[in-house]
Amino acid sequence: MDDIEAGRARWQARYDAASKPDREFRTLSGLPVDPVYGPAAPDSRFERIGWPGEFPYTRGLHATGYRGKPWTIRQFAGFGNARQTNERYKMILGAGGGGLSVAFDMPTLMGRDSDDPRSLGEVGHCGVAVDSAIDMDVLFAGIPLGEVTTSMTISGPAVPIFCMYVVAAERQGVPLRRLNGTLQTDIFKEYIAQKEWLFAPEPHLRLIGDLMEFCAREVPAYKPLSVSGYHIREAGSTAAQELAYTLADGFAYVELGLSRGLDVDVFAPGLSFFFDAHIDFFEEIAKFRAARRIWARWLRDRYGARTPKAQWLRFHTQTAGVSLTAQQPDNNIVRTAVEALAAVLGGTQSLHTNALDEVLALPSAKAAEIALRTQQVIMEETEVVNVADPLGGSWYVEALTDRLEAEAEAVFATILDKGQGDMTSGILRGIEDGWFMAEIAEAAFAYQRQLEKGEKRVVGVNCHTGSLEQPLEILRVSHEVEAEQRRVLADRRAGRDQRAVDAALAGLVAAARTEQNMIEPMLAAARAEATLGEICDALRAEWGTYTEPPRF
Repeated sequence: MDDIEAGRARWQARYDAASKPDREFRTLSGLPVDPVYGPAAPDSRFERIGWPGEFPYTRGLHATGYRGKPWTIRQFAGFGNARQTNERYKMILGAGGGGLSVAFDMPTLMGRDSDDPRSLGEVGHCGVAVDSAIDMDVLFAGIPLGEVTTSMTISGPAVPIFCMYVVAAERQGVPLRRLNGTLQTDIFKEYIAQKEWLFAPEPHLRLIGDLMEFCAREVPAYKPLSVSGYHIREAGSTAAQELAYTLADGFAYVELGLSRGLDVDVFAPGLSFFFDAHIDFFEEIAKFRAARRIWARWLRDRYGARTPKAQWLRFHTQTAGVSLTAQQPDNNIVRTAVEALAAVLGGTQSLHTNALDEVLALPSAKAAEIALRTQQVIMEETEVVNVADPLGGSWYVEALTDRLEAEAEAVFATILDKGQGDMTSGILRGIEDGWFMAEIAEAAFAYQRQLEKGEKRVVGVNCHTGSLEQPLEILRVSHEVEAEQRRVLADRRAGRDQRAVDAALAGLVAAARTEQNMIEPMLAAARAEATLGEICDALRAEWGTYTEPPRF
């Protein structure tokens, strides 16, 4: 008990230093609520649990929990052209959203321009089309980039998209040091799960390393790399696989930063994570708690991080798109609420809630508002923000947390064995020999068999299928959007200084042939209004493309 009381005293000192006691916290019935709870008697498990804001951060990064600062409501949105998406962003911010998260269309995700023949029929349909820095100007028109945090979910062409974002900020007169947000940039998960890459892994890792260096020096508040488990889970992995593969990718990016001579205590706080919140309520909570604990321990013990911020695992969460059903889509509101609550009880830093109609199309305005209100009801009405890690000490939650941690550690050992003790080499070997893909495919197949046998029950799909539902009115992106985007792009090409574009692209290729950091040459190309496709094609011509090895 002496150790427990000493820990409580340390927590209390941090809480008092950070808290603003402007109101009392009570239950709906008026019962007073403490900011944290711990054991009233000696408990052998407590050393692994600890207090919020204390290594290994199982119970959260901050002593105050959400009393000090609630999670950021960051709704993922993008469709059609930049003007249409700008209108949706203003609606989200006006309705109380705290940050923006940009969804790009498939041509943009693949580094293609809207007038590329391979873009036909895809422009603006699963996100917003961005062809050049002018699109970024329009996308954020009237939205001060120095005041709003912006997340951009893109990996293959993430670096040129970031450069266009920086140019848009420059044109708004925003100093780079004031930019705050997150760029996904995680190329490993593309090879593992989502399959949206441009080049072989090595050139991508070079660009990521260049971006890490540039942001550490010029844009210190910006997080240049969000390691994504979301797409791994959506591809069919288990919770343990999502946890392990995502953190292993993160460790490899730490090794990349160290190989560039960067100080882990400086660059590690610029890494963030992006997880899926699936429908198994307690498993997801345990997954998030295990993730914080594993990351803190590995960063301290293996990679030498000394400061708390370098050991913190910060993460964004999105509710599980793969859990949504086309049958009885109104049930998706309930699924999303349950998943969002799991993310909050797991201690997420920001959250996106899926809309009920996303299984059929991009969200309608009404569905997007319901998704936003879901978060606001959790934040404002449920009182779950009153207590840090309210499930801490639960026998079930703690047992699940330990089990997921152990399963993840077993996966790390396998990857390290593949890489002969090096995490990056092990991941590259696992990508090349198809190991990750095979493991995820096996998990997805096992789950599908359970559904078909009725061992896993999904309301409206294989049980409780009767319904009074009416057909949904879904958002449809007009094909005129593509025609207009192509016309606008043609006008831009005709109106720009082509010699300046050619010179900037030549300078980018020249930099690619040396060890020069490529961010400044890429910024020059973006300022000259080189298009995304032109920048990516110049690098494809230099570095080649990548074909996934067949596996049978």
